[in-house]
Amino acid sequence: MKSLIIAEHNNEHLAPVTASVVKAAALCADEIVVLVAGKNCGEVAEQAARLAPVSKVLLCDDDQYQYALAEPLASLVIANAEGFSHILAAATTSGKNFMPRVAAMLDVEQISDIISVESPDTFKRPIYAGNAIATVQSSESVKVVTVRGTAFDACESGGSAAIESIAAAPGEAISAFVGEELAKSDRPELTAAGVVISGGRGMQNGDNFDLIYKVADKLGAAVGASRAAVDEGFVPNDMQVGQTGKIVAPELYIAVGISGQIQHLAGMKESKYIVAINKDEEAPIFQVADYGLVADLFDVLPELAEAL
Repeated sequence: MKSLIIAEHNNEHLAPVTASVVKAAALCADEIVVLVAGKNCGEVAEQAARLAPVSKVLLCDDDQYQYALAEPLASLVIANAEGFSHILAAATTSGKNFMPRVAAMLDVEQISDIISVESPDTFKRPIYAGNAIATVQSSESVKVVTVRGTAFDACESGGSAAIESIAAAPGEAISAFVGEELAKSDRPELTAAGVVISGGRGMQNGDNFDLIYKVADKLGAAVGASRAAVDEGFVPNDMQVGQTGKIVAPELYIAVGISGQIQHLAGMKESKYIVAINKDEEAPIFQVADYGLVADLFDVLPELAEAL
C-alpha cells in the first residue's frame, strides 16, 4: 500500500502538523510519498525529504499553488493520485478546504478528523463534540483522510528521500486569491505551542486579557480564548479554542475564567496537563482538569505573574 500526503506549508517552512500526518500514514501503508505544491518552495520539499518514513517527495513549484487554493490543488492531487491506496492531509483550515473536493472528484467518501489508525481501512474519529468516538471502516478503493495532528506524535527526522519535480495540472480558475491580513505576535503559534493559557467570559472584557498576557509572557505561552470570550468581542476569533475554533494539545493548558462547555473541551481536552482557575467550584472545567484552583482570577493572575 502507498500513502500520498499533501504537505502543509507557507512556501518557506513545512508546518509541524505534516510530521504528525506522516506518523499516521505510516500506520496505513508501507510506502509514503509527500506532495509539496507551492511557489519557490524547494526548501519545503527538502524539509519533507528529511522526515524518516518518507520514501519520495513530489515537488510542484508553480504560481497557481502559492496560496493553496482548493481548485488547482485538488486537481493536482487527482492528477497524481493513481496507485495510491490512501490520500492524507491535516484536518486544518487548508485541509478542510481542498480534501472534500479531492474526495468528490474521486467519487469516494472522505474520513474526517481521525485520531487513531486501527488498521489500513479502519479509523477512529470523534463525534458529538468529542463526547463519543466512532470507529469507521472504509471499503473505498482510495481512502481520503484528514488527520487531527494533535492526536499523533511527530514522526522522526533524519531521512533522505528523493525529490522529484512534477508538472502543474490544469485546474479550474473559479476562485482567486485577493489578500490576507495576518495577525503578528511575538508569542508562539496557538496550535504549536507547548503551553497555552486561555481566557473565557470570566475575564469580563478585553482589557482584562492583559492579566493573561503578563502570565503568558513569563511562561513563553500562546494565548487562547473560549468562544464566549470571542463572541463578546474580548479578543479576535483567531484566538478561539474549541470545536469551532482551533484544536490544541499542549503540554500545559491553563483555563482561566472558562466554565468548560462541551464545545470548548473538544478543542483542548487532549492536553497533557490541564489547570483550571474559576471561582465557581461547580464549573464543568474541573471535571477534566488535573489541577483546579477555586479562586477569583483577578486575585490569582497578578499573584501568579509576580511569582513567575
